[in-house]
Amino acid sequence: MRSVSIETNVTKHAEGSCLIKMGDTHVLCTASLESRVPPFIKGSGLGWVTAEYGMLPRSTSSRMRREAAAGKQGGRTVEIQRLIGRSLRAGVDRVALGERQITIDCDVIQADGGTRCASITGGWVALKLAVNKLLKAGDIISDPLVDPVAAVSCGIYAGQPVLDLDYPEDSEAGTDGNFVMLGNSSLIEVQMSAEGATFSRDQMNQLMDLADKGVSELVAAQKAATSA
Repeated sequence: MRSVSIETNVTKHAEGSCLIKMGDTHVLCTASLESRVPPFIKGSGLGWVTAEYGMLPRSTSSRMRREAAAGKQGGRTVEIQRLIGRSLRAGVDRVALGERQITIDCDVIQADGGTRCASITGGWVALKLAVNKLLKAGDIISDPLVDPVAAVSCGIYAGQPVLDLDYPEDSEAGTDGNFVMLGNSSLIEVQMSAEGATFSRDQMNQLMDLADKGVSELVAAQKAATSA
């Protein structure tokens, strides 16, 4: 793993917030509580967790145009924010959450590979802090977060399995994967593909083992950040 740090309560207004740094990838994650839910679950008693994701214009080596200026989100952005939302929901008891929505906003300040993984990992911290406020206020009676959710990238780079790829490694990896897991090592989602070369079952198992190791370290960091 690259060095990981999670600074909490970094914004004034959000119910939960953190700045997560995984190497040179830095993402600001905020959680916003709302009393409304999407129409398709209204009246069901179930809560909802959703996410939005974006990259700041100079989060990369050259300036990117803001998607708002283009008038629409790109396909990559939509795919990533859907991944963040469904990943975080996998660790939530939506009955215990009650009929309310928590929106996780993930804004990439600086990108050096693994922005979606950092967003999921930091997004859970922001979510946990927001839920803690609900518990403290007595708005919910039991913690709806059944287990931490974290994510890490792995790949085959220069013929070797590598954990937590930075951008140069990611851009040249023969095989690239993202692993989203619960704190108990259960898998939520695996995105894995041959970028430049096919991979074997043994290599896939090696990457799974690396991901398990990486996620356990990230969960320890999440717990330390939210218990402080």
